[in-house]
Amino acid sequence: MILPVVLALAAASPPASAIASPTVMPPSTPALGTAEARCRPHEPGPALIVDVDGLKDRVGVVRAELYPARDGDFLADDNVLVGQGKTFRRAVLAVPATGPVSLCLRVPAPGTYAVSVVHARDGGHGFSLLHDGIGFASNPKLGHSKPHADQASIMVHDGLTTTHVVMNYRSGLFSFAPLKR
Repeated sequence: MILPVVLALAAASPPASAIASPTVMPPSTPALGTAEARCRPHEPGPALIVDVDGLKDRVGVVRAELYPARDGDFLADDNVLVGQGKTFRRAVLAVPATGPVSLCLRVPAPGTYAVSVVHARDGGHGFSLLHDGIGFASNPKLGHSKPHADQASIMVHDGLTTTHVVMNYRSGLFSFAPLKR
């Protein structure tokens, strides 16, 4: 009685050659995307210079991340994006005690990309809703949810393109806004 069921299941199973192999994911590491993003001295581009304004204080690190300008890819897991061959870049900078805060991200080609910036005040790799700041290209107004990719996007041209990102910190129970100075 069991033999007919096993034979039916075997006949219904696709051959091993027809089964797609899973996407190979790179190992999870905070360095993912940093080598590709690293600008060279006298960078000719295409590259994005991100000037960060409105920091709460001068501690921790600032992390800029570049994504495809599509809602399904924007703020997606970096391992998944890289494993699927999609654009992901990351630049990390210790917040300087004084002066401007700027990061440079090399891009694979001119085009439209979504950009997020995190001020990790403890210097870590994650994001704390209670303590850290967040900002996006085009400086969309933040409320209770993340912006759509098109609201956080910028067109990067040949050469160097500069954008200014204003940081947002928790304001009230569940929303984020720039600091009032």
